[in-house]
Amino acid sequence: HPTPTCGLCRACRAGQDMHCDHSAFPGLDGSAGGMAEYLLTSARACVKLDPDTYYALALATYREMVATGITAVGEFHYLHHQPDGTPYDDPNEMGLTLIRAARQAGLRIALLDTCYLSSGFGRPVEGVQVRYSDGDAQQWAARVERLRLACGSDGTHAADGVVIGTAIHSVRAVPKDQLATVAQAIHGPLHVHLSEQVAENDACLAAYGVTPTQLLADAGALGPMTSAVHATHLTAADIETLGATETYACLCPTTERDLGDGIGPSRQLAAAGSRLTLGSDSHAVIDLFEEMRATELNERLATQSRGHWAAAELLAAATYDGQASLGFGDAGRIAVGQRADLVTLDTRSPRTAGTGADESTAVFAASGADVVRVMIDGRVVFEQGDGPAIGAQLDAAIGQIWESE
Repeated sequence: HPTPTCGLCRACRAGQDMHCDHSAFPGLDGSAGGMAEYLLTSARACVKLDPDTYYALALATYREMVATGITAVGEFHYLHHQPDGTPYDDPNEMGLTLIRAARQAGLRIALLDTCYLSSGFGRPVEGVQVRYSDGDAQQWAARVERLRLACGSDGTHAADGVVIGTAIHSVRAVPKDQLATVAQAIHGPLHVHLSEQVAENDACLAAYGVTPTQLLADAGALGPMTSAVHATHLTAADIETLGATETYACLCPTTERDLGDGIGPSRQLAAAGSRLTLGSDSHAVIDLFEEMRATELNERLATQSRGHWAAAELLAAATYDGQASLGFGDAGRIAVGQRADLVTLDTRSPRTAGTGADESTAVFAASGADVVRVMIDGRVVFEQGDGPAIGAQLDAAIGQIWESE
């Protein structure tokens, strides 16, 4: 097993989404192994996680997010059932556990309840994936509707800082004949992993004769409340389709470089009409300052030229556009009528000193370590000095999982 001191792994694939159940595998993100090795490793953790360990790990991870200035999380949630696939007495217990952890951490949450029915095109779920599957899209939709009723959220407004959204894990995990059922269940934000790797595109073309983007468009799954996570390997027609439908493009630069996935066409997507948002996906890095910066720097690497994204544009992606994509349209700006989310940066740290103390400082110089105070919805939830306690909490939560090995 990896030692718990050298980083955080990719584990099960996810989106704008934050995968706190997989932050228990430090050290794997720097390996030379392929995706299959990440998935096999994460399976060991998924089997062990129960509502109690899930809560402890989620709470610690959400507190880490808050400490870096994150005020809302889009949780790509698909660890629904018990290890043998049997639903809990309350079929939504694991999702409600995440909501409870987020609210305890002071974080707003868009719980993106994920439909996951297949291990690949035409293949049933395998191994740990039985925890993810509801059997078919109709049963998934019925369970999600019960969750919405329990939370008092119809997906179009935040009830007590909670939005119940939905997700299609990927076109490989939801069969073509089930996609329309998921799309029809949309009452708020919908997220989907899209064209993260070339192999996904090739398999989709072989199975259905169209790209993943076109498959989702044909099913009615694209639109102004849909986020295409990664959107890395797209055709010109794909980019046009995503822009024309006003689908968000949620890039996760630190994960995409960690896995060697590639660099997505962020500027082209924006020009076509897609609004950019940012996520961490894996927990290799939890730092939206780094995600902002990496978006511009990746474009420079891909094009061998500079100046693609202005600081203000990247700040919008990390704040109000990201919040809107999660169903929190009244957050992310300092303005009358907006939620009182205020993140204070140290502008005299070794990273930020002398950089102007402006939006360029936030985007191109600062890191999560420069956050000294965080207010969410008018309540202070983090202050400088809380870091050691959060680190200890993370260490304890991860250690609990290793002890059960």
